[in-house]
Amino acid sequence: MDSKVETGPAATRNEDTYSVWWEEPADRDPENPMSWSNGRKWGMIATISFLSFLTPLASSMMAPGVPQIMEEFGSSNDTEATFVVSIFILGFAFGPLFIAPLSELYGRIPIYHVCNSLFVVFSACCALSTGVPMLMAFRFLSGVSGVAVITCGSGSIADMMPPEQRGRAISLWSLGPLTGPVVGPVCAGFLVEAKGWRWVFWIITIVSGVAVPASFFILRESYAPVLLERKARRLREETGNELYQPRTKKKGTARELFLAAIIRPTRMFCLSFIVMAMCVYLAVVYGIFYILLTTFTFVYKDAYGFNSIGAGLSFIPGGIGNILGLAYVGVLSDNLIKKRKAQGLEHQPEQRLHPLISVPTGLAMAFGLICYGWTADKQVHWIAPMIGTGIVGFGMLGIFMSVQTYLVDMYTTYAASVTAANTVLRSILGALLPLCGLQLYDSMGLGWGNTLLGLIVLILAPFPWLFYQYGGRIRQSPKFRTDF
Repeated sequence: MDSKVETGPAATRNEDTYSVWWEEPADRDPENPMSWSNGRKWGMIATISFLSFLTPLASSMMAPGVPQIMEEFGSSNDTEATFVVSIFILGFAFGPLFIAPLSELYGRIPIYHVCNSLFVVFSACCALSTGVPMLMAFRFLSGVSGVAVITCGSGSIADMMPPEQRGRAISLWSLGPLTGPVVGPVCAGFLVEAKGWRWVFWIITIVSGVAVPASFFILRESYAPVLLERKARRLREETGNELYQPRTKKKGTARELFLAAIIRPTRMFCLSFIVMAMCVYLAVVYGIFYILLTTFTFVYKDAYGFNSIGAGLSFIPGGIGNILGLAYVGVLSDNLIKKRKAQGLEHQPEQRLHPLISVPTGLAMAFGLICYGWTADKQVHWIAPMIGTGIVGFGMLGIFMSVQTYLVDMYTTYAASVTAANTVLRSILGALLPLCGLQLYDSMGLGWGNTLLGLIVLILAPFPWLFYQYGGRIRQSPKFRTDF
């Protein structure tokens, strides 16, 4: 060992190594993402949020053009017509299984740049499709690559933002996955009518083709273990001393670390009772939300005689509801954390599930579904079911954001992996439940069909309250504690 090496405050002696950490005080080290300027942090969050809006936008933007696609390719299969939209979400289920672990091994930035670039290419391939199978294949690949910003976005936010600021940041980022599928058909209604369905994909390609290269200049690596590894490597090169190792370094060979990372999302889902319960809850309400998104076009065309433009505009109330949910939950969530901090109390992740958040949003989604179903069933003026979908949008965003922030607060270091566990199940149900949407309405009618969906949401609504009350005890119980 070289006795001339100066460890300094950022490299402390630990057994047979020098443990590399941030310069003290850590919150002022310019290399520590937590100490970055607000401008840099919010610039990155805004960029990630915009990209997180673009990829879900592509999931449903083609919905108003489905009748055109089926006619052009000579298909009259209702299941195929629904699946050509929802297969994109199936891609969302497969991508996180390898994207999240790789981001926790090699960093967020390589994953963002590679996957976002592939999304642009696959979107162009969708526009050039010559048949339904080809379109489905590239829609699936677009989903696999496009999910990177959704899988890793919450991780990037957890890397940079302290708990008392995290709620607003995650609410902005959450707006994309929920508002994108709502806004897409609104724009596409006019586009399909004027230019045809292929231009839906060309617009996605053009916009993402500008946004993705721009992100190369804005996004910076924020994952602490990767940054500390770079710092340790720099110290090893400068001093010639191989004992410098990051404090976050895990024991094991490269192969063992890779395998541990790859299976981490699955282990989190299977071994953590809280993760499993919250993922199932969010997956069910997300799948129900997608039943609405994939059937709006058919419902408003059949019940109200809307054309493609009108059917596209029917998605607007859901987007307005999302924005109201964003304002309500984002501000309230952080204020509750700040109030607790001001009282000298330690932050607990369960505060994200406070009854002031979870109760109104859960009830709102259930009520909105029932309101939408019966007003559309009785063909009340079209504004009535749209009010119902606006209430659904408010409730859905509140549920999504509170659960997502809760999971991120519990597993900050592995935020990408817990988001992946959440995204996989959510996306599977988001892709498969809509396949039975039209059949549900055909057999039960819009009124009773949506009442059934509303009752399911209502039955699951106590989940967040139960974990608000008992989640801390469950986390601290040796019976449920697992090292990931």
